Amino acid sequence: MRAFCNHITLFVALGLLMSLAPTRSTQAQSRYGVNDTIITPAVVYEGDTIEAQTLPGIYVWGKYRYLGSSRRQWDRLRNAVYITYPYAVRAGIVFNDIERHISGSKDKRYITRYINSQEKTLRKEFADPLMNLSVYQGKVLMKLINRQTGGTNCYDILKEFKGGFSARFWQTVAFLFGSDLKQPYDPKGQDAQMESIVREVQRMYGYSG
Repeated sequence: MRAFCNHITLFVALGLLMSLAPTRSTQAQSRYGVNDTIITPAVVYEGDTIEAQTLPGIYVWGKYRYLGSSRRQWDRLRNAVYITYPYAVRAGIVFNDIERHISGSKDKRYITRYINSQEKTLRKEFADPLMNLSVYQGKVLMKLINRQTGGTNCYDILKEFKGGFSARFWQTVAFLFGSDLKQPYDPKGQDAQMESIVREVQRMYGYSG
């Protein structure tokens, strides 16, 4: 009889535990939420289990050496690049687009119309801002246009699109301001500082190329 009662007691106890288990689980979920347990990678270090995570990579650029120029010269160049690079990018896009559209075409009327339409676009977009550039900033802009067009200098661009007379006229104007439409762009030589600043601008504002 005692053994029978013990079996009944054990059965009742198990039944109570089973009935209570869902209630406790529900209480825990209502308190902590259904995602209170998160499975993550871990490592064992000196007997302790520690969560392990792989952090995303970061880029670190050291302080730039001015390569013989003063801080004042560096700041002046950096300021000019920041101001003119967006114009150079836009001009490069337009010039490259013109080359794609007129390359192989023998229809001079079509070529003239297309070039004039693109020139109007540039004038409308940049006439006022470019008029406010200094002579020094203009020099930097011409170098950057050379960079964006794959080595084609401003003189060659004008000669190809507007004719030799127009190119010679603007070259004369450039000389009067101490500049040169034919100046090359040398990213590994004399323009290394400018190139480093261009890369900085690209990283900061998401430019490519």
